[in-house]
Amino acid sequence: MNSILLYSEGISPRLKYIVNLVLHDLLGLDVRITADQEEFIGSVEPKICYNSRPLSAKECLIIPAGLINERGVNIHQINIINFADTKALFPVYIKESCLPFDIFSASFFMVSRYEEYLPYIRDNHNRFSAFSSLAYQKGFLQQPVVNIWALELGKILKKLYPQINIKKNIFQFIPTIDIDAAWAFKHKGFYRSVGGFLKDLRILDYEGMRRRFRSLMNIEEDPFNTYQYMHTIHMKYGLEPLFFILYAGYDTFDKNTPINNPWFRQLIKSLEDEGEVGIHPSYASNTTEGLLKKEVRGLSEVIHKEITSSRQHFLRLHLPDTYRNLIASDITDDYTMGFAAKTGFRAGICTSFYWYDIEMERATTLKVHPFAVMDGTLRDYLNLNTEDSISHIKDLIDSVKTVGGTFISLFHNETFSEWRRWEGWRNVYEQMLDYSFNQR
Repeated sequence: MNSILLYSEGISPRLKYIVNLVLHDLLGLDVRITADQEEFIGSVEPKICYNSRPLSAKECLIIPAGLINERGVNIHQINIINFADTKALFPVYIKESCLPFDIFSASFFMVSRYEEYLPYIRDNHNRFSAFSSLAYQKGFLQQPVVNIWALELGKILKKLYPQINIKKNIFQFIPTIDIDAAWAFKHKGFYRSVGGFLKDLRILDYEGMRRRFRSLMNIEEDPFNTYQYMHTIHMKYGLEPLFFILYAGYDTFDKNTPINNPWFRQLIKSLEDEGEVGIHPSYASNTTEGLLKKEVRGLSEVIHKEITSSRQHFLRLHLPDTYRNLIASDITDDYTMGFAAKTGFRAGICTSFYWYDIEMERATTLKVHPFAVMDGTLRDYLNLNTEDSISHIKDLIDSVKTVGGTFISLFHNETFSEWRRWEGWRNVYEQMLDYSFNQR
């Protein structure tokens, strides 16, 4: 049996959304919601009573903490308790409750990114920082708590209703690659190349001048041309990566190859043959009306295929505006959900989910794919060496495997260059893949 009946006095869009995520998507149950007490009491199905008091002799009682029945965004005093080797939000103190907290309010708070609608101090790129997040402040950012909570609820339901079948989720791995700079030196155009030489000369970077010259003269391979390496390593594991292409005009934070360069366009076509190409919206696309649609349209014309996936450049995610902008540009899948300064689970989950627009109070068609680790986070923000980075990644993979989630990594083509700051990072990537697939 895979069906379950849930009673709630009120059936709000939030309730339908989060019940579907927790019970259907994570536990594999076919859930039906009713506000009819007589129907609920008379039912012989497995059932959950989402109410302040029990209604029948045999049921799983979950006490509402209030968030699911509200509308809009309000300031809450979020209390934290210890639960199942992690933390839980919105505790309740009624002994009849199956759980010591409201799993639906807690899960909704995390996956909706409720706290990112509240006032917060923005970082230097105008982003919600990991340091502002409740998960970081309370020490559970490294755990996919929503998955953990759901599995604990599944155990309780299975004990209460042995005939029920709880889905066993299988670990998955998705590699994603951001192409911020397709080449370090080549195909930049005459003026940018001359400017690069002058910059190297000004800071007396003779090694940079040498490598630039040899790359431009085709004596030596451009260090960021790591595409054959990526192809080989992904083929080894049967992986089709997602490549997010910065396809934008030159600007302070957007310095990829000019979009009309034939070599760049050919590269994009070749990447589409190896995996999936998505848009890496420019830094300004969050604030400049119509710019995202222009970039999506241009990239689509290169590969002669509709672009439906995205990841924000510099992870510039502003809710709800960024996601509304993506939906308006016909993007169906976004891979931005993660932090720059810390690894872990920004939304407290390692399973893809649909974005809920709190201001509009409705579930949307935009699917959010949270990533767990980014190369720059390890190297630049956490200042980890390659050995410590491998250990850190393995811990994250273990946490995802434990709940049967999806581990999504974020690397860049330049990370595999084995040049300067990225020396030894091919081994980090290879160790990550090997641990994902060979250490079950």
